[in-house]
Amino acid sequence: MIDSHTHLFLCDGEEAELVAAAAAAGVGRMLSVGLDEETNATVIASAERNEGVFAAVGRHPNEASGFDDAAAAAIARLGAHEQVRAIGETGLDYYRETASPAEQRRAFAAQVEIAIELGLPIVIHSRDREGESAAIDEVIATLDQRAADHTVILHCFSAPQRAEAAIERRWYCSFAGNATYPRSGDLREAAAKVPDDRILVETDAPFLTPQEMRRERNQPANVVATARVIAAARGVSYEELERTVEANASALFGW
Repeated sequence: MIDSHTHLFLCDGEEAELVAAAAAAGVGRMLSVGLDEETNATVIASAERNEGVFAAVGRHPNEASGFDDAAAAAIARLGAHEQVRAIGETGLDYYRETASPAEQRRAFAAQVEIAIELGLPIVIHSRDREGESAAIDEVIATLDQRAADHTVILHCFSAPQRAEAAIERRWYCSFAGNATYPRSGDLREAAAKVPDDRILVETDAPFLTPQEMRRERNQPANVVATARVIAAARGVSYEELERTVEANASALFGW
């Protein structure tokens, strides 16, 4: 099994213990995702220390304040590191107000250009307030305009109303622990529709712990619980989904 999106540096426990626990659960590879300049360096160092850990570097939309040419240059420089396999997470977040829409758009556009220049997939974060869709709709429009043929990962896929748009564009859809919650039937229905060659699973650890261990902080080992639920939603065995997502991640991240 793989974890297509985690934040090892935020999880409870020592890094080596988290990686070992993941391996014991059958999780052989993971993408640890930076959020800003400091944590971008952190995830690269982690990838250098641990076999099976790879890195993504970027500026999270909630951290987009003050993003400038120097910040873009730093991401581009780190993006060339051999352990970096994606740019992001980036996108738009209209749920929180820690950075203005204008600042988020500036950081998002710059990172799209970096991903294209480096030939790396771009990891998208999109979050709206309940019942709204402004962020995901603008993300789709921006990618259509700036990166129509580029490889896109919709991390923590949470916009079932836009599943058909993602499928039509052949974007990767990565499902996290929130897809296991009792009220998330619409996410499970969306997961059932995603083509075999575009489905991924993740933890987004330490966030979004799967339902069966909801009281605990999340960690990469728990992606197995999410994968079981997604497999059931797709009407396949866990082992079949495991083979599918491992093949997809290998093609996507080159690991």
